[in-house]
Amino acid sequence: MIETDRGSGIAMSRAPAYLLFLLLSCCPGLSQGTKAGSGATSNHNPRLKDAVFHSGSLERDMRYRVLLPLGYAKGGRFPVVYLLHGLYGDYLNWGTRTQLENYARNLHLLIIMPDADDSWYTNSATVAGDKFEDYVAKDLVNEIDEKYRTIRDRHGRAIAGLSMGGYGAVKLTLKHPDLFVFAGSLSGAVNAAQDLDKLRPEFRAKLVEIFGNEGSRERSENDIFLLLNSSHANSYPYFYLSCGTEDSFLDTNRAFVLQLASRKIAYEYHETPGGHTWDYWDGALQPMLEAARRVLSASHPE
Repeated sequence: MIETDRGSGIAMSRAPAYLLFLLLSCCPGLSQGTKAGSGATSNHNPRLKDAVFHSGSLERDMRYRVLLPLGYAKGGRFPVVYLLHGLYGDYLNWGTRTQLENYARNLHLLIIMPDADDSWYTNSATVAGDKFEDYVAKDLVNEIDEKYRTIRDRHGRAIAGLSMGGYGAVKLTLKHPDLFVFAGSLSGAVNAAQDLDKLRPEFRAKLVEIFGNEGSRERSENDIFLLLNSSHANSYPYFYLSCGTEDSFLDTNRAFVLQLASRKIAYEYHETPGGHTWDYWDGALQPMLEAARRVLSASHPE
């Protein structure tokens, strides 16, 4: 396992440099979830609630799931973690494919799981109404702050996701530094706007629909490697990245970590055996949530 950190104040070990240049191992595919559809079963946990609200950016109703923290009924305000699903997934995946409820039980976090289609959490370059970045960063954050007792500033918000959602979490923190203090990525497709369509031709049509053609303005505006270099040093979140050693996104995650290290940005990076699978994400979810809780507590002491 690799665990690294720079400048965060959280004690971690440093990774030997040579480990960052190990050969890439491939995973079988990019399928990250299963649409729940009308056959989804209800959950009887009273702290787990499904909701629908109207997104002005998308001009349609959108769904999300909320996991309330223990003690929410007693009052007080709570930090929020937004958990973003992966490609082909939906807002129910975190609750049905992982032990999220157990992992979050004692963390006192309000957890939001929004639906976002296969949008890459991006305002589409070609479909005028598909403004999924604005949907999350504007509509959803406002909805949650209005409906729940949240800590309503960046120091009370974290955002994280897997694969497509990992890319979305990192990008949204870089483009909206006033909103989030923590960005978590599990097996993040951090090269989505850069060259993923070249590496995975089967996704080219959808990626061009969202990001535009190579060299387009939209590509540059959503390339997190470029965004990282253009951001101001005092606006970075704390980055938490985890990737399996058998994952096809391993090399691009290592490349992103090298950029974080070169800019002396606070981050934490973990490599453990595993592929692009729910078994890996379930195992990686709890330590990521615990890291988010530490950063949120340090940023906004109770």
